[in-house]
Amino acid sequence: MTLTADEITAAGLHLDISDAVATVTLSRPDKRNAQTPAMWHALAAVGQQLPETTRVVVVRGAGHSFSAGLDRAMLDPETGDVARLLGLDDDAISAAIEGYQQGFTWLRDPRFVSIAAVQGYAIGAGFQLALSCDLRVVTEDVQLSMKEPALGLVPDLTGTKPLVEAVGYQRALEICATTRMVGAEEAVAIGLALTAVPADKLETTVADLAAALTANVAGAVAETKRLLLSAPETGFETQRRLEREAQVRRFRELAQMMTASQE
Repeated sequence: MTLTADEITAAGLHLDISDAVATVTLSRPDKRNAQTPAMWHALAAVGQQLPETTRVVVVRGAGHSFSAGLDRAMLDPETGDVARLLGLDDDAISAAIEGYQQGFTWLRDPRFVSIAAVQGYAIGAGFQLALSCDLRVVTEDVQLSMKEPALGLVPDLTGTKPLVEAVGYQRALEICATTRMVGAEEAVAIGLALTAVPADKLETTVADLAAALTANVAGAVAETKRLLLSAPETGFETQRRLEREAQVRRFRELAQMMTASQE
């Protein structure tokens, strides 16, 4: 699916591309960047439309919050999207949710490293969007919460796997089942965030991180991300093979680069 800039804006997003860095901003500050199905479909479209030269994707929220989660209009018993889904059969509901998830899954693509720049509230779908990114830089006032169980729902926007990968099963269960807030200090301590900074330092910290991530050879970073993504579920011997295969590709590309530089 391809969307125009105006369609992306209408869905509540803003996309800015500067050299190898793409910045996706949730742009509904009056609603604390609450999310909608239209936004999720637009996020998926953004992922499909990024230039091949993109090496870092930054996801941020306009205003003082990253995202307060679902737009409450979705829960309206008469007109909301949840009410609409309830009228469908199980397969259709599952298909609709799978479509929503596409707005989150592309952030794990090995072509680039994704960074969530998280300020203020990241609740429910907002927390899951942050978890979809490879790295999370948070502000000292951040509040993270997996709020879905409080609504009688489960986290279904791809957040459960990265949460367990970050903090382990026991802590992940406690965070989800209690729906409590996790602050900045704890987020860093348990592995939910890379670092916590004052709000006025968030932009420069993320920019410095993006610069560091683009300083090395693009193919090497992409191959390394792919290896690290496969490692948790891959047996040792298989992972050794994947490393060898990746290194062969790197040798071949480096040889091509050396040949091209001599011509």
